[in-house]
Amino acid sequence: MLQLPKTCYIGLALSALATPAAASEMFASDSPWMLGDWGGTRSELLEKGYDFTLGYTGEMGSNLHGGYDHDRTARYSDQFTFGSHLDLNRILGWQDAEFQLTITERHGDNISNDRINDPRVGGFTSAQEVWGRGETWRLTQMWIKQKYFDGALDVKFGRFGEGEDFNSFPCDFQNLAFCGSQVGNWVGGIWYNWPVSQWALRVRYNLSDELYTQVGVFEQNPSNLESGNGFKLSGSGTQGAVMPIELVWTPSIQGLKGEYRAGYYYSNAKAQDVLKDSNGQPAAVSGAAYRSSSSKHGMWLGAQQQVTSLASDQSRGLSLFANATVHDKKTNAIDNYVQAGLVYKGPFDARAKDDIGFALARVHVNPAYRKNARLANQAAGLYDYDNPGFLPVQDTEYSAELYYGIHLADWLTVRPNLQYIRHPGGVSQVDGALVGGLKIQSSF
Repeated sequence: MLQLPKTCYIGLALSALATPAAASEMFASDSPWMLGDWGGTRSELLEKGYDFTLGYTGEMGSNLHGGYDHDRTARYSDQFTFGSHLDLNRILGWQDAEFQLTITERHGDNISNDRINDPRVGGFTSAQEVWGRGETWRLTQMWIKQKYFDGALDVKFGRFGEGEDFNSFPCDFQNLAFCGSQVGNWVGGIWYNWPVSQWALRVRYNLSDELYTQVGVFEQNPSNLESGNGFKLSGSGTQGAVMPIELVWTPSIQGLKGEYRAGYYYSNAKAQDVLKDSNGQPAAVSGAAYRSSSSKHGMWLGAQQQVTSLASDQSRGLSLFANATVHDKKTNAIDNYVQAGLVYKGPFDARAKDDIGFALARVHVNPAYRKNARLANQAAGLYDYDNPGFLPVQDTEYSAELYYGIHLADWLTVRPNLQYIRHPGGVSQVDGALVGGLKIQSSF
């Protein structure tokens, strides 16, 4: 039987009993924090420039039908986030300066690993996006930000991930294909999304109130991914740098907000070819080492736009979104990805803060990567998919998710969802999988 953390049961039970008490009280439904305003201390600290947060995200996934292993079960994974944000102007008198420190802890199991995907090759998406990068504590953010020239220039330095600023996207869906920076999902060996951090510098320049451009330099150090290196600060193991550049437009069209992103990334670290050896022959046939490339690159496009609203409440209405990424065919397993969907906030007057989301995604495997798998099987004399040594050939994976977000309190949202994954891991022999999920987002 699936065992949920005690904090989940406590939070759900108390939220159901929450009354319209003052927002400063514990468990008040209109408070942004479950533990309230600490008798007014929290608001006093905010006025002085100190903001402390404790967040929780929990995700349950159950293979209702299909997938690689039809043995039905449920898995639970979660993450605690401990953060502090300091307004250095109020605290130290440093004009337009901020400091952020965040520590995270993840643990649990993912239904995708052995029930949905063929474990011989794994999958691309994940039915529980909060799972990943090890069951461990990590220093996820430690940065200082300084603005210059009346805010026109914004410089951020310290430890953080690319997805905080580049190719950013919300994470309300539970399937990884619809959550967070998608570049990091398809070139995860060089682009490290939350909760992994690395030494980085980001410089942003505001061209106007609605348009800015930014460039970054991020340490490319695979050792940062290791579970035992969650608090590693040294640069040992660094292989190079990832350098993204992005243009972001944030218009307000007839009072409706939008965000449009176009970017490019370049890595100067060596990258392994997915097919050929140094002589230009298929490495799976020659037996020689795969050749290396001197760099790796790709690009992305993203759009989010609210298209309708209620006259009584601009926050309620329909928003559309779409994302696409393109990657280096010589060195990357995934050559392109596309996604689109919609979110409707405030579907009912009696549930003005609830939301409904639906999205579709397509993950496409590089043809050279597929060819390498076929040649590897031929070289080994393996042609039967059911043979344990056979390397499944991966092609295209399709994902869909429908959720309903129940806003139980300003500090607690629960999103039951249904996901469907066709050809999990891009393996056509694996049955399409129907996954039932539940995502819990809470702030203490």
